[in-house]
Amino acid sequence: MERQAACKEKKRMERKKVIIDCDPGIDDALALMLALSSPELDVLGITTVCGNVPPDAGAGNALRVLDFMGRLSVPVYTGAAKPLVREYADAEDTHGKDGLGESGLPLPKNAAPREGAADFITETLRREKGVSIIAIGPLTNIAVALKESPEVFKDLEKFVSMGGCFKSFGNCSPVAEFNYWCDPDAAQYVYRNLGKPIHMVGLDVTRKVVLTPNIVEYMRRLDPQKGGFIDKITRFYMDFHWKQEKIIGCVVNDPLAVAYFLKPEICGGFYAFTDIETGGMCAGQSVVDSKGFWGKEPNSRVLTSTSPAAFMCMFISRVFGRGYDETSAVLKQIAGDTAR
Repeated sequence: MERQAACKEKKRMERKKVIIDCDPGIDDALALMLALSSPELDVLGITTVCGNVPPDAGAGNALRVLDFMGRLSVPVYTGAAKPLVREYADAEDTHGKDGLGESGLPLPKNAAPREGAADFITETLRREKGVSIIAIGPLTNIAVALKESPEVFKDLEKFVSMGGCFKSFGNCSPVAEFNYWCDPDAAQYVYRNLGKPIHMVGLDVTRKVVLTPNIVEYMRRLDPQKGGFIDKITRFYMDFHWKQEKIIGCVVNDPLAVAYFLKPEICGGFYAFTDIETGGMCAGQSVVDSKGFWGKEPNSRVLTSTSPAAFMCMFISRVFGRGYDETSAVLKQIAGDTAR
């Protein structure tokens, strides 16, 4: 028994330790499914922040996903209920009033979120070595933790943020992506003070990843339960994308951040100094100094290219337990590439 316990602990030590800071959110739910289906990740905890929905609602949605995935042992912590400075504006028009596409999924009866997301983040970074953060919501929790205990972030392994845009247009203003627009002051503080490169998984790459009805139907055929779950939570999201951008399907931003953390080669980009505008009509804009005008040391890796096919193969093969080659062949068929 002791040997088995030692082997189990060794395997845990070899896995990548992560905290996922999020605002679930339909695409957050998909990101959590990918992370929880990846054996090389040790998800230490999930923290929720005001963003797509308030943090309490987001925590409930995180618990729904954990329950569905059989992973209720992962703790969930609620965090900031409002941005640092500006008024809070949610994204219920995009994700539904419940944050999961008006799906009406029940809350698990045997689990509840805890309070204190920022404290959990700082205490975990202080206690554990080699911890990374994948932030797929506004950066309010991270800014609060960084303001309170900046010293613990010196040992942070890696920081990935789904947010911002470089050359792409915004999704809540002409120039701003929602997560940074929701709390631009927090985003600015983190970019200026983290002291580690921020891997910016912005709209330039996430807009290329579209979950289509045909792919969802493929998922349903692979596993009616998991495919049905994804179908149920994404229908509202697909309707929004059709009305807003005339896309048949939905852009799934957040799972790409998890995929990039797992396999950095799935995206390409460059290092640059990035700052965030906090006021006026350009609030939330990520200003990327790609030409080095300011002469400042890079504080970010800005992603500009990705392979949607490679991402979708990763997501389906992991979440649905299918072979990569099989998944790739079916996705080519769905895309209309029937060449043999």
